[in-house]
Amino acid sequence: MSAFKDLMAFQHTTEALAQVAGRLGWDQETMMPRGAVDQRAEETAAMQSVLHSRRTDPRLGEWLAQIDASALGPVGQAQIRHIRKSYARALKVPADLAKTIARVTSRSQGQWAAARAAEDVKTFLPVLDEVVHLKRLEGQALADGGNVYDAMIDDYEPDMTAAELQAMFDAMRPRLVALRGAVLDKAPAPKLSGSFPEMAQMDMARKLAQTFGYDFAKGRIDKAVHPFSSGSGHDVRITTRTSADDPFNCFYSTIHEVGHACYEQGIDAAYALTPLGEGVSMGVHESQSRIYENQIGRSRAFTAWMFGEMRARFGDISVADAESLYKAVNAVHRGYIRTEADEVQYNLHIMLRFDLERALMAGDLEVADLEAAWNDRFKADFGYGVDKPSNGVLQDVHWSVGLFGYFPTYSLGNVYAGCLHTALRKAVPGLDADLALGDTSAATAWLRATVQIHGGLKTPAQTIADASGMTPSPEPLLTYLEEKFGAIYAL
Repeated sequence: MSAFKDLMAFQHTTEALAQVAGRLGWDQETMMPRGAVDQRAEETAAMQSVLHSRRTDPRLGEWLAQIDASALGPVGQAQIRHIRKSYARALKVPADLAKTIARVTSRSQGQWAAARAAEDVKTFLPVLDEVVHLKRLEGQALADGGNVYDAMIDDYEPDMTAAELQAMFDAMRPRLVALRGAVLDKAPAPKLSGSFPEMAQMDMARKLAQTFGYDFAKGRIDKAVHPFSSGSGHDVRITTRTSADDPFNCFYSTIHEVGHACYEQGIDAAYALTPLGEGVSMGVHESQSRIYENQIGRSRAFTAWMFGEMRARFGDISVADAESLYKAVNAVHRGYIRTEADEVQYNLHIMLRFDLERALMAGDLEVADLEAAWNDRFKADFGYGVDKPSNGVLQDVHWSVGLFGYFPTYSLGNVYAGCLHTALRKAVPGLDADLALGDTSAATAWLRATVQIHGGLKTPAQTIADASGMTPSPEPLLTYLEEKFGAIYAL
């Protein structure tokens, strides 16, 4: 088995270098001086060149040919499955293209942030056009004559296709639109008002992170324009953001990213710096962040505990009691921003992006027409027009860094979370009593044992099916939403 040993030693170094590359991205979003953008683009391109070279090293093919996977146990077989697939995909992408994409997306990310702050789409369009062109080339190389967008989805949700996603969205849209219409016809929920100091918000954010089991000995929390989680194993970092008049933005961004981070921190330590040592897919990853944020974090029981914590930090928070806070947290409202959307409307935001980016990758929509297409679709879907670019086409970082095929995994995560929540309620019958005390340990322990510890050992669909005891389906999510918001709004 010397070939397997040599392969895994080589892979260990590749995975370690990939973590270093990820840390460059984290630094760019949090600490990097603004004047360093061009140099960072070169550093990122250099790292991606090294990684691409390792991922296409001919020795990988030689080792894989020598290994009899049937002689390995389940863990070894899973490692081989991931490495074989990664090697085959990497060989399809020319090294110069991979390096150019890394350089351009690093630069594009900074230009997106500047354009967003200035509400200036036109200055961003040239570099976005370059990103789209490069990603089309990459998608065509990966597809090898097949469906380009399917090939891009596979980077984030292995074995998923656009057709399957479309069928899922077709099943979800009518019930979500009907629920939204019924809720918006009712009187609005209580609304939080006042000013909430940044230091107190960040103190609450750290408390929430600890409450959900985030290990600060192996992580940290910082501020960024767009909240995210990065890293794996013993170095998993999260970011959040604050808004003086909307502390929920900070609190629920934090809980969401903690869900991602706890997944990475919860993976079996034996898998560290191997293909199994990180989340198996973005959909499964999102299932953890969404169940932490929504089914647990926005529950009546947990918000009752939050009411006391907020009063201790902010004093009068303009809502009279815990029940009013619960309704405020779950208010269904008009809005533009995906990350601030309520549970009823969130997936409608994803459907918009799914259709637009699929058209971009197919060449049916050009970047020059993207803002108009976005604004037209938003008005058709939500009933009112976009007021400024930062509330529209510039609100998300994803396209600036080339993450095409990523957006639909957010809705997959919601669907997976719906399945997991149904199983969690059966497994932990005293869940609400715990959450009312701010104790999430039973819930997070169940998620760690059923989902997180396995890392990349199983396929995404099998991971969810084994944990929830059901084939993934939108039905549990839709039932949960209809029951929850039906009760809140007395439908």
